[in-house]
Amino acid sequence: MMRNLLSKFGQAAKLPTLSFALAFSITGLLIAFSDPKVLAKIGSPLEFIKSGLATIRNSYLALFQGSIFDINLARGHNFFQGFYPLSETIVISTPLILTGLSVALAFKSGLFNIGAQGQFIFGAIGASYVGFHFQLPIVIHIIAAALAGTVLAAIWGGIVGLLKARTGAHEVILTIMMNYIAGYFIFWILKTKTFLRPGRFDPMSPEVGLNARLPRLAGDNLRIHAGIFIALAAALFVWWLLKKTTIGFRFRAVGANAQAAKTAGISVPIVITSTMAICGGLAGLGGAVHILGSERALSPDVAGSFGFDAITVALLGRAQPLGTVFAALLFGALRAGGRTMQANTGTPLDIVLVTQALIVLFIAAPNFVRFVFRLKKLSSSASLTSKGWNG
Repeated sequence: MMRNLLSKFGQAAKLPTLSFALAFSITGLLIAFSDPKVLAKIGSPLEFIKSGLATIRNSYLALFQGSIFDINLARGHNFFQGFYPLSETIVISTPLILTGLSVALAFKSGLFNIGAQGQFIFGAIGASYVGFHFQLPIVIHIIAAALAGTVLAAIWGGIVGLLKARTGAHEVILTIMMNYIAGYFIFWILKTKTFLRPGRFDPMSPEVGLNARLPRLAGDNLRIHAGIFIALAAALFVWWLLKKTTIGFRFRAVGANAQAAKTAGISVPIVITSTMAICGGLAGLGGAVHILGSERALSPDVAGSFGFDAITVALLGRAQPLGTVFAALLFGALRAGGRTMQANTGTPLDIVLVTQALIVLFIAAPNFVRFVFRLKKLSSSASLTSKGWNG
């Protein structure tokens, strides 16, 4: 049984691993050929190759130091301080896991949730309001704030599901428009007396109360907080929902074939509405955790690009909860390490975005990966259009 599980895991991990390797190989070439010092030695092939490999090595070493472990920090302070980059990777990955799960769950039901950005914003708004407006005991305050953000975002996502179920409007168009509404709504609400911080004219809310803040796991010097456990628990919940419950079976049935599911007696409108509500809640929980864990105050750009990055995270994770967690950690590492790579080596931060795009591109083109690596056959689960994606 263990051998079969390892075999299945190996097959499932084959495409992401090869795509990862191919993307970093191409990115390495871009780094080398964009360095003037390397190009200056193009007249001497051997020196050119040596210089290019050294540039690639230094850039990826800086990426590692900025995302996993920095030996310089460990020497200057203490050994555990060297893991500051890893803590930043986890801090960035935490909301990405939750928003990625939001998109992944929608995929399983045959829906494309582009609205994680707007749902994230409403989750942050709800958590921020409860966080600074009320004074509650520490555990109750955290739960209340997180729950407020989750429920508000679930309503926001449920509106999309209801409109699609009732009118047939496409969820992609609906969620894009809802993102615009949420983006402008947060600008407006931060100018109101309720949300504008006293004494401030720029749009910034008061900080959430001390009792509403998620506890930090490694002291004040590292930002890693308990939100990562909430994100992992959410991934476990999504897995349980899809694999162990009747509701999850209905979600997967509609995602595989809505017409067949309807014929079997499954209410497709209810599935669509409930799916989008749960997806909204997951993204909203990401916004709540982001506010209560690291940001602690609402601002117009609080969502950053988490909602949009969630789409690529879900694609890379092939809409599987475990895969989404690993994909979010990868993207978090690229984000955290990209800044150090730029500071230490001068490699543009945009190269990280190129790497992310290449990984997703190769994930979506399994036949190309098979051609490059001369593979006889890729597992059917490697295709985005396979049963493993939709079902």
